[in-house]
Amino acid sequence: MKNLNLVNNEFLRQFEIQTENSLARIEYSEQERKIFLTKIHIPKEIKDKSFEENFIIKVLEFISDKKLRVVPTSPKIARFVRSNRRYKELLPVGIKL
Repeated sequence: MKNLNLVNNEFLRQFEIQTENSLARIEYSEQERKIFLTKIHIPKEIKDKSFEENFIIKVLEFISDKKLRVVPTSPKIARFVRSNRRYKELLPVGIKL
């Protein structure tokens, strides 16, 4: 997969990756050094099955680099964090998936 260029659109409160013909996004809300990942939208035009996983990884790495905590309220993102132990360290104290 090509190098994904992640953009943090603070105005719209969403992480974005622009592909050739579409825009994939993960919406968020930020509160007290925590980012709540509320919704993920992958356009139908994106057929690559690994795209969603790579997008989530990029977002979680961005959050980790900023030394923030993540609260995945989107079921897809919560499922991903639950099945990938290395990202559980980003959860705030007391949050279990």
